[in-house]
Amino acid sequence: MDSVNRFGPELILLAMAGVIILADLGWALAGTGAERWRREALAALALTGTVASIVWSALLIAFDEQGEAFSGMISVDAFALFFNFLFAGIAAIVILSSIDFLRGNRFVAEYYALVLASTAGMMLLASTIDLIAIFVALELTGISLYILVAFMKDGRSSEAGLKYLLLGAISSAVALYGMAYLFGITGSTSLDEIGRVVSEANGETRSALVLAMVFLVAGFGFKMAIVPFQMWVPDVYEGAPTPVTAYLSVGSKAAGFAVVMRIFLTALDDGSISSDWATVFAILAAISMSLGNITALVQGNIKRMLGYSSIAQAGTFLIGLAAVAAADPQLLLGTSSVLFFLGTYAFTNLGAFIAVIAISSKIGSDEIADYAGVAKRSPLLALGLTICLLSLTGIPPTAGFIAKVYVFNAAVQANLVWLAIVAVLNSVVAAYYYLRVVLNMYTAEPASEESIQPGYYLGLAMVVAVVGLLVVGIFPSPLLEASEAAAVTAE
Repeated sequence: MDSVNRFGPELILLAMAGVIILADLGWALAGTGAERWRREALAALALTGTVASIVWSALLIAFDEQGEAFSGMISVDAFALFFNFLFAGIAAIVILSSIDFLRGNRFVAEYYALVLASTAGMMLLASTIDLIAIFVALELTGISLYILVAFMKDGRSSEAGLKYLLLGAISSAVALYGMAYLFGITGSTSLDEIGRVVSEANGETRSALVLAMVFLVAGFGFKMAIVPFQMWVPDVYEGAPTPVTAYLSVGSKAAGFAVVMRIFLTALDDGSISSDWATVFAILAAISMSLGNITALVQGNIKRMLGYSSIAQAGTFLIGLAAVAAADPQLLLGTSSVLFFLGTYAFTNLGAFIAVIAISSKIGSDEIADYAGVAKRSPLLALGLTICLLSLTGIPPTAGFIAKVYVFNAAVQANLVWLAIVAVLNSVVAAYYYLRVVLNMYTAEPASEESIQPGYYLGLAMVVAVVGLLVVGIFPSPLLEASEAAAVTAE
């Protein structure tokens, strides 16, 4: 029962996904209930699942029920619980922002069930410490997201879903190759046992370990959306339903970094191999930041711009990972900076995409040029989007400023000053295309005088995201302490 209890936050999400499908089937068979009532009732069930998952995670902390589950396949520690809260919170905001978006859609129940199932998969990616369980969690997350991307079933959504499916399947196969190499070298699928064997390995196995590392970086690089594994991002972000794009930009990315930290900090943290992946991550960080920002400069579509921006932001996350192994001894600040950045980025990017949902649905376009004069048509939406873009730029008093300072400091402390300089220069480049959108909203003449008002639920989701990033920017201590506590158990 201890294992089931520790698996509770994920189990309740999967159970609620089943309840939503059965409830929708029951209402369909009964032939009762107005469309709006049905849509809101299903959303309420989904939100109940995320809240129950958060409460269960909190109870595990309160009653000190942390530990391993299912014969050591899952580790419910501070690191896993940090991501439990993060993923459940992301799912809740995505569900809120989807209620009005799904108006008139026949497959509302399936949508919410898939969001909950993918959230459970993401939680498992952060808590599993066995290669087999990691792959199962990876597929649970991936298959759910492939369907969500193609959910609208129009030309753009179907194309995005197909591209995401094909590239995702290839990346999973590549990651599986890396896992197979690790198993072949060590004879175990347990990350702890792999770490022990790697620490005792001699020079004869070094080349095989490096090859396994390369396969793992390539396979999970797709999830993290880092260069050169980012080719899916702009097309998928543009074609997917905007709430799903928001979900991908924060949830999928955070899950990718969570599982990479689990594997590399537990199984491949020995100095003989960690210096290699530190160098790889440092180089990929510099390339991802530079290519992402330069390409975002020329984008006319705001979803594609935010897509390339997310590639650049992923490069910033990688700075923290590179700093972990570049320092001697390993730098706790590097891991905690990544976790803190992921928490702030969730608020920031969700807020930006929620504003895009509200504005684009009214003006019928995702083109930045069509955002002209939005501040006159909807001052609050324009203000919310502006705050989110300033946070992505790293301007105080937003959470993004604290997060970037934290990551840059980790790089400097790990003697990666050159990488910190590259990151600062890229922040200047990013400021240009973020502020371009802001200037367009506030200085250009609007094409219409018609007011833009978001729906109640979309507005609520926007308020939660914007208030969250401002609160973290002004009072960062709680999230900093949680990040540091989680980092201790990750290493």
